[in-house]
Amino acid sequence: MRDVAASAAFYDAVLAPLGGTRLMDFGDVIGYGSSRPEFWLGPTETAGEAREMHLAFTAANREAVVAFHAAAVAAGAEVLHAPRLWPEYHVTYFGTFVRDPDGNNVEAVCHEP
Repeated sequence: MRDVAASAAFYDAVLAPLGGTRLMDFGDVIGYGSSRPEFWLGPTETAGEAREMHLAFTAANREAVVAFHAAAVAAGAEVLHAPRLWPEYHVTYFGTFVRDPDGNNVEAVCHEP
């Protein structure tokens, strides 16, 4: 992450509707999860330009996907795709896609009908 504090503020907001929270915080390294850290933020330490990546977080239901989207919008995220069904993936794939502060494509998805 180029700015761990900015990324942490974003992920604090968007992961909350999915049941995720900041579980470990070492200042420049932060771990998120529901019962144990499964997603980590830390400073970029490699030389050169960072590449975009796609992160996908599973939501328990479609309402959580919509709440993730609302939290991302409130945090000022660029919206790539508003919440909707994506039948080209499978018939119950309901997701939304936004950009985090580092420009990564971040998705919340529910696979349940």
